[in-house]
Amino acid sequence: MPVTLEAIRTIQSVSQAESSCVNDMIEAVAKSGSPVKSQQIGEAELTLEERREELLHQYRSRPLVFLERYHACLKPQNLSAFAHVRSDPRAQHYSKVIQRRAASCTNKTRVRNQRYAALRALQSEGQYFSEEQMRMRAPLLYEQYIGQYLTDEEVMERSQEAMQDGAQGASAAGTGGLAHLLLNSYQERLIQNRLQEEQEREDGAREEEEEDEEDDGNTVQQKEEEPTAEEKALLREEFISQMHQRFLDGKDKDFNYSEVDENPDYDNLDIVSRDAEDKYFDEDDEEEEDDEEEHMTE
Repeated sequence: MPVTLEAIRTIQSVSQAESSCVNDMIEAVAKSGSPVKSQQIGEAELTLEERREELLHQYRSRPLVFLERYHACLKPQNLSAFAHVRSDPRAQHYSKVIQRRAASCTNKTRVRNQRYAALRALQSEGQYFSEEQMRMRAPLLYEQYIGQYLTDEEVMERSQEAMQDGAQGASAAGTGGLAHLLLNSYQERLIQNRLQEEQEREDGAREEEEEDEEDDGNTVQQKEEEPTAEEKALLREEFISQMHQRFLDGKDKDFNYSEVDENPDYDNLDIVSRDAEDKYFDEDDEEEEDDEEEHMTE
């Protein structure tokens, strides 16, 4: 049966698509920084073009070995480059690994975006990220960044503000003044108890570190100085930033994250600034890249 012009064009089209897929894959791996061949000490690093050539040779000569070695750099769209070996169990295994990783990354991105939207909503509401509520959730962190530097007047002012906030809540709930005072007293005891527990854990960890430093002969004495007003403001900002990150990381133990992570109402991120969102998540992206590099070296 003679080959028609249409069939030839179809074959050429498929070949071009496969070639483009392979080139995109080679380019991604070449730029990933992953080692592509053994080199002697002092030997010049391969140029990007040399890396491309070496990777293309490896792919063409041993595609399954290529897939096994560089799978951490690959994405689902690269898998069509291995269609000619897809019946091999190794190809099937690493294809599933790549697809699972991509699905996991997509889910992580969705969850962190939803939490960021929830964070902004809670900020607008004002109560959850109020200073007193954050102090209640992380009393030691608050003490380290803010509490220890407060004057007696500022401590008194903080207590009055907490009582006013509580009084407003009690009024809205229709509870009496005595109940409100008892609740405030109870919450303060909870904060102090939690602060003591966290302090004891940190002191224990610090003692172990100091013992190790003494064994190494590297003990360093640090002198605490009273920070300036500007430094106090920076410390307060850092405390708030850490509390935001705790929330995004899912570390607020009393918060029901399922109400956020499984809530489609938080899928719309039009309300947030992309630059602000990127600030919170750049570190997570770097950790994911580090994880991929660890997998590649195993």
